[in-house]
Amino acid sequence: MHIKLNLIIILLFTLGACKPPVVGEPRIQVKVPVKIIELSHGTVRDELTFFANTQYLKRNVVSSPIPSFITSVSVKLGDPVKEGQILYTLETKERRALGSEAVMPDSTTTSFGRITIKAPASGIISTLDKQQIGDYVLEGAQLCTISESNALAFAVNVPFEYSSYAKTGMNCMIVLPDDSRYMAKFITPLSTMNALAQTQTILAKSFDRIVLPENLIVKVVVNKNTGGNQQVLPKEAVLSDEMMENFWVMKLLNDSMAIKVIITPGAMSAESITITSPLFKPNDKFLISGNYGLPDTAVVKVVH
Repeated sequence: MHIKLNLIIILLFTLGACKPPVVGEPRIQVKVPVKIIELSHGTVRDELTFFANTQYLKRNVVSSPIPSFITSVSVKLGDPVKEGQILYTLETKERRALGSEAVMPDSTTTSFGRITIKAPASGIISTLDKQQIGDYVLEGAQLCTISESNALAFAVNVPFEYSSYAKTGMNCMIVLPDDSRYMAKFITPLSTMNALAQTQTILAKSFDRIVLPENLIVKVVVNKNTGGNQQVLPKEAVLSDEMMENFWVMKLLNDSMAIKVIITPGAMSAESITITSPLFKPNDKFLISGNYGLPDTAVVKVVH
């Protein structure tokens, strides 16, 4: 009898604990604190960097006009020279045979047998074949080579898939090892490719006249983005999946709700990204902080 009574009491307590929820009781929604930013318009630089080496497309070979001895050398390898600058002084066998008589004051033989070799063009001494004073050179012997400074070109190694960004007439930026920069343009693509690297050599020429040593390795920067006024957001406002295949933003619908909008991204930089589609309104606002992991139609609270 006591056991039955105890079971009845336990059953009554259990039924009393299982009360149905109060109808109409409001659900508490947690508002996520977020920061927002407005859409801006502009251009984002999306840059490609290639490597190139300097080459001189035109060289002038300086040679001896007659058999003679070298009496002075006025240049060194790598020296920049100007047109008309003295490079060598030569002396013929006949002048050397005259000795001191050829240099006597008021003598008509003062300049006899002396040859001054001058630079035929401005440039840089790229080879110095004869530099020892007293050497005897034959007629036509090569003394040095001048690479013309106005014929300096940059042989840019461009992967074939990016050749559309290095067409003739397109601009680029030459960045030297000391970080000095010069505007240039692509002038001529060569007909051969590097078999191992699968890169095509395309020549570029600087707008400025500069003197550089040959075979200097430089960077060539190309801007992929040529568009004008575009939709731009900070990178923090754009979210993506793990495979970087789908992109979206959290757009503020009203003061307390944000919705997920799938986008097509365009050019990217270290700080910004352009939005190709869809087209947003100028006064649209987007979540820039607190947006990670939010579902569609998330309840938010804008903080400043």
